[in-house]
Amino acid sequence: MTSETSGTTRMLTGGCLCRAVKYEVADAFRYAMNCHCSNCRRTTGSAFKPFAGIERDRLRITEGEGAVSIYGDEAAHDVHCSTCGSLLYSVVREATYVHVAMGTLMDEPSIRPSMHIFVGSKAKWHEITDDLPQFQEFPD
Repeated sequence: MTSETSGTTRMLTGGCLCRAVKYEVADAFRYAMNCHCSNCRRTTGSAFKPFAGIERDRLRITEGEGAVSIYGDEAAHDVHCSTCGSLLYSVVREATYVHVAMGTLMDEPSIRPSMHIFVGSKAKWHEITDDLPQFQEFPD
């Protein structure tokens, strides 16, 4: 497991559906949430996007950097595989953090989503059935 105090952090692997792009990220996520906003629904094709946030420099692409497509600008963008279209992560918070799409992790992270955000715009056909806190937008 993760051991921040000893200076070693377990590394997790992740990648896209077709395996053209692979990445590794430290199992030291700062937060994890389920986002129900319309942008996350459209980019994942699902009712919500489970993501885990970490400093941008703690993730690196290990294979297929040339097969990456970026949607957005330098400060905030989504990173997809240009071959299969999988959303791998989003660069956020003025390019200082990444929100890793948890479904692309091949290894199991130690963190779990702790809340639902943007439930004010969630899909009407989806019912949230767990007991996690729900926020209409992003919590303060």
